[in-house]
Amino acid sequence: MSSIPSSFQLEPIEKASVDELRALQLTRMKKSLQHTYDNVAGFRKKCEERQVHPADLKRLEDLKLFPFTTKQDFRTGYPFGMFAVPMDKVVRIHASSGTTGKPAVVGYTANDMDVWANVVARSLRAAGARPGDRVHNAYNYGLFTGGLGSHDGAHKLGCIVIPVSGGQTERQAQLLVDLAPTIIMVTPSYLLNIADEVDRQGIRKEQLSLRIAMVGAEPWTQAMREEINSRLNLTAIDYYGISEVIGPGVASECIETLDGPTFWEDHFYPEIIDPNTGEVLPDGSHGELVVTSLTKEALPIVRYRTRDLTRLLPGTARSMRRLDRLTGRSDDMLIIRGVNMFPSQVEEQILSLPALAGHYQIEVSRRGTLDDLTICVELRPDAGSADPQDVGKSLAHKIKAHIGVSAAVDVRPSGSIPRSAGKAVRIIDHRKL
Repeated sequence: MSSIPSSFQLEPIEKASVDELRALQLTRMKKSLQHTYDNVAGFRKKCEERQVHPADLKRLEDLKLFPFTTKQDFRTGYPFGMFAVPMDKVVRIHASSGTTGKPAVVGYTANDMDVWANVVARSLRAAGARPGDRVHNAYNYGLFTGGLGSHDGAHKLGCIVIPVSGGQTERQAQLLVDLAPTIIMVTPSYLLNIADEVDRQGIRKEQLSLRIAMVGAEPWTQAMREEINSRLNLTAIDYYGISEVIGPGVASECIETLDGPTFWEDHFYPEIIDPNTGEVLPDGSHGELVVTSLTKEALPIVRYRTRDLTRLLPGTARSMRRLDRLTGRSDDMLIIRGVNMFPSQVEEQILSLPALAGHYQIEVSRRGTLDDLTICVELRPDAGSADPQDVGKSLAHKIKAHIGVSAAVDVRPSGSIPRSAGKAVRIIDHRKL
């Protein structure tokens, strides 16, 4: 295990042995399974159909006997059918964006709120934050869990919170200078947008006090991390959350290793499954992340299929396991002329070309029986005399060589790709329209 900075003490569970951790997980899992079975009719019905009962959980491996929870369960139970406590016990309600149908509505008891603030505070502390740090929170506030969840956790740690939310990018850049925050919490795509605005205003990175960026809510590549670190003179931390499970704070990288988010396994139990068969895969295998909550009261969740593609790795800075960098989401995977591809693969090739910025969109259409793929990119403001036609040919060649598909490349002037104050829209699939 890597050495821990002497400036803070870990919680006992963070340095517990793996055997101690597994024993706690089993105790909490049995209790949570029974609570869900007793109080969530939809889950109980699925268990009865599979002829499985909470009493069948004798060891952690027995979790595979129980049914999955999916986004469809939230839609079927909309709005409060997934809740396991009476409404007079619920103190907060959040919801997902609902861009593909009814949103997933999630609730929290007072104890859930305390757990949530604690795991976000733990994530911040693991990333190097300390009481007194100024936190510029650029996650959207409102029903989205990112804003208020990160806000409460930063307060729990004793930080000074600057609740900027998303949008008003010109003002965001100026506040980074005027209020001198040391930490920013934000999506990776919007942080690049802020970096562009910092450059546009002529703000030198040496004028910024930022040292840490808690970056999450969408997949991002190592190449994007390196660009963020270089342009803003900070360390970007991979910060992972799932709205349907709790929100931000499910896992976070540790500053002393920067080798993938440590999964806070005392509150959330991870599995990796084959996304096609549902079979549980051994640690180290690539597949879909499935999460079971161990301490949630208002909305306990069993075997939630996140659609995030990754793998579980051994613990380093903590005894708890780590997530490998997400390669994408199974519902973001594009099949182009028989080739499977993810936006992260395209992003990696874009950022390998110095003339191109990290903003992009992937457009897919169909001409007859064939799929047409267009990658829309933009030049950096400092691209100078770079020829857009030559840059486009270079990117098309890289995509063909590294991903295996032919693509048209549309190279646009700086600032042409639509920006978002939250999660970026990377794919426009005209085949679905």
